[in-house]
Amino acid sequence: MYIPKFFQKKLVKLGVPFMVLILGGSFGLREFTELKYKYSNVEGYSVRDEASKHGINIKKREEVTLESEFEKVQNVDIENWENVRGPRPWEGNYQRVQERKNQE
Repeated sequence: MYIPKFFQKKLVKLGVPFMVLILGGSFGLREFTELKYKYSNVEGYSVRDEASKHGINIKKREEVTLESEFEKVQNVDIENWENVRGPRPWEGNYQRVQERKNQE
């Protein structure tokens, strides 16, 4: 008789599961952050090496400056340009070829 009344209390119905969730979540997050810091300093991994394997050339930091990029942007001709429609996913190559023939 006493046990069913105990489980009907609001504290037991709502408070205990909430506290279990909070405490269990903190222990779970601790494990994930431990893994993050454990594998953050893995030796032998270089973004530059991985990119070069896939054919991407990354410039050195000294080569790319704000001034050099600004000079490139200044040399772009923004007065004379043509709006080119990109291909849609549902269109095949045949439709694009026909559109280009019609434009000529």
